[in-house]
Amino acid sequence: MNQKYILKVKVKNTPLLKKKCNRCQNPRFYCSNRFRVNAQKKIIDIWLIYKCTNCDSTYNVTIITRTNPEAIKSDLYNKFSENDDKMAWKYAFSMETARRNGIEYDFDSVEYDLLYKGISLVELMRSQEKSVCVEIVYTFNFNLKISSILKELLGVSTGQLRQLIEGKVFSVDSKHLEKKDKAKNGLIVEIDVNRLKTIVSKPVD
Repeated sequence: MNQKYILKVKVKNTPLLKKKCNRCQNPRFYCSNRFRVNAQKKIIDIWLIYKCTNCDSTYNVTIITRTNPEAIKSDLYNKFSENDDKMAWKYAFSMETARRNGIEYDFDSVEYDLLYKGISLVELMRSQEKSVCVEIVYTFNFNLKISSILKELLGVSTGQLRQLIEGKVFSVDSKHLEKKDKAKNGLIVEIDVNRLKTIVSKPVD
């Protein structure tokens, strides 16, 4: 059995919203992690509140519109009412929410850490394994490339990473990795250690 590693992509912030502020013309808004709930008679509207990064003007992103209260589970309604952070982050990364509202996220603004028990290029070069597998835990999708993860995971330069990709060292879903391939939750990357050793003549400190 191949050695398997678990790697978690832990995001540190929600993506900024690409939108021009009507007050100051600033082009970005941030998620406030707060909801606006409007309940009138038999209709409920819920928005996620964004604020201009410059002047704090607000912009509301529609989450639920003109919905019968009975159609919303009580625990879900409570999370909106209590400004649940996890719920806010769920919608702040939701591509479906972006599509329905005609908005665009600035995914380049998302910062993240990689949490794992290290597997460096040096360790792989010394390994007796023919291949190892890395499972990616990726809760929030922000268009992160697998190649970016591998670059940090192995501690290699951009040039070295390109050589490894061109040398077909990495495989995903039984296909060789391409630089453009995006990460997905639960995705497993297989690293061909023998092929890696052939391409990299010596460990990188």
